[in-house]
Formats: sequence, structure tokens, C-alpha cells
Amino acid sequence: MNLFLLLLLVVVAGAVLSVQAAINGRLGQTVGVLRSSLLTFVVGTVVTGLLIVFFEPAHAVSLLDVPKWQLGGALFGVVYMMVMVGAVPRVGTAVATVAVILGQLAMGMLIDNFGWLGNPAMALSESRVLAMACLALALVFMYRSSARQA
Repeated sequence: MNLFLLLLLVVVAGAVLSVQAAINGRLGQTVGVLRSSLLTFVVGTVVTGLLIVFFEPAHAVSLLDVPKWQLGGALFGVVYMMVMVGAVPRVGTAVATVAVILGQLAMGMLIDNFGWLGNPAMALSESRVLAMACLALALVFMYRSSARQA
């Protein structure tokens, strides 16, 4: 798969996350944050299970054989889901999404810079810091605009 197509798919995945956040935010208001999150993870478990059964090639290592810290990543999805379900109805999908992206960018830059979690180190540059500042400024403008309209 070429790099352009891969990046396009990542952008589409980000768009889908915003749609998911908006839908789950409304569902969370109706049935509760935990029930909305549970539905997402049950459906995700069933779909992923079917994909594993029909499409996943065999691997030499199982989930039980990997370093235990690598299993902790699954917990972060639960935290993300519950926070977004609670936040979207209060601050809106766009502001919540930009806030998530700001957090992702900040942590991504730290992981890259220090080579944490077994990833290759990529030095922090002025352009990366500028991008972070621009995104933080965008969040401030979006939040202030939303607060004025409310």
C-alpha cells in the first residue's frame, strides 16, 4: 500500500471517529455513558472476532505470550470512549475531536522524541512544536466560539 493511500485511510479513520463520537454522545445522553460504551465494545468484539476467524493469518506469538505492558493499550480505548461519550454533548463533536487530536499530537511527539514503547526516536523539531502550538490555538478559538453560541 502506498504512503498516500495509507494517509488517506488514516484521515478517513479520523472522520469515522468523529461520527462515532457524535453518535455515541447522543446515545450516552439517552442510555448512559457506560451502556453506550458497552455497546461499542460488544459490537467491536463481535466484529473483530469474526475478522480474526476469517481473515487473520496465524502468528507465532499469542496474546498470552507478549509482554504484559502491551496488553495495557486495550484499557486506553475504554478511557477514550467514556470520556468522549461524556464530553461530546457538553462541548460538541468538533471541540472534543480537536482536544483529542491535541492530546494525541502531544503524546505522539513525546513518544517520537524519546523513542518510548519500542518506537524509533524522531527528534522534536521547530516545525513540530509550531504545529502543536497552532493546534492548541485552534482548540482555544473553537472552544471560545462554541462557548459564545451556547
